[in-house]
Amino acid sequence: MTDNLTVSVLGTGIMGAAMARNLARAGHTVRAWNRTRAKAEPLAADGVHVAGTPAEAVEGADVVLTMLHDGPAALEVMRLAAPALREGAAWVQSTTACIEAVGDLAAFAHAHGLVFFDAPVLGTRQPAEAGRLTVLAAGPPAGRAAVTPVLEAVGVRTVWTGEDGAEGSATRLKLVANSWVLAATAAAGEVLALSQALGVDPHAFFDLIEGGPLDMGYLKAKTALVLDERLSPAQFAVTTAAKDARLIVEAGRANGVRLDVAAASAERLERAAAQGHGDEDMVAAYFASFDDAAPSDDGV
Repeated sequence: MTDNLTVSVLGTGIMGAAMARNLARAGHTVRAWNRTRAKAEPLAADGVHVAGTPAEAVEGADVVLTMLHDGPAALEVMRLAAPALREGAAWVQSTTACIEAVGDLAAFAHAHGLVFFDAPVLGTRQPAEAGRLTVLAAGPPAGRAAVTPVLEAVGVRTVWTGEDGAEGSATRLKLVANSWVLAATAAAGEVLALSQALGVDPHAFFDLIEGGPLDMGYLKAKTALVLDERLSPAQFAVTTAAKDARLIVEAGRANGVRLDVAAASAERLERAAAQGHGDEDMVAAYFASFDDAAPSDDGV
């Protein structure tokens, strides 16, 4: 297989659209599909063929890349694509899914003669657009050369976690990483909310911890989105973060671990979404600290 591939991208939300653009810029032939076609149409300006159906998108594809809402959504779309899938094609499954769903997706791949890679990514809008995601991947060593050009086009680093995508080792690591990201995001929002409640300038706290072991670039970056009212466009949306938080809670419960912080984060995110912040950056869970949708005018 040459380095110039035909790649099908199924799902062109924040992450999928960026990945499709970077694949096209790398010289690959890219065919994309999204459930709401209007969201995929801008990709045509970048040389991406926008398909009307999943089957049309995967026709002749060397590699199929899925970046959809969750595991069931990925399976549903791949079933629609099934009539046009080429036996022997690689499937790079980058949707953040539950561990059990990865097994279902791998079984579908096996039944249709696809080479399956469990390959979620770490990163948000900006690194996705810059092609600087970290790809967590598991799949057969013999098939990795076929997908390496795709992984290199969308990411700056690939971390191989196993040789069998069906085991979900990459997804397991992604859920662990996301548990930390969500906890840090919730804490960032609560720092701002408590600062407001106590009449403390949040910058006084940032100055207090600057340069010490509690200092964190992520804290300052996320709180700045709230303080500067830059919650849109989202780097990673509240609704998607809430879904991931629930996956983490369920993974812990299924393996005998109670994850109270992740559960609380899920509730905060869902509450913020109900207040109208679902499409904003996930740090908008800050608003869930207040009984109404927004803090008082004398807040941060």
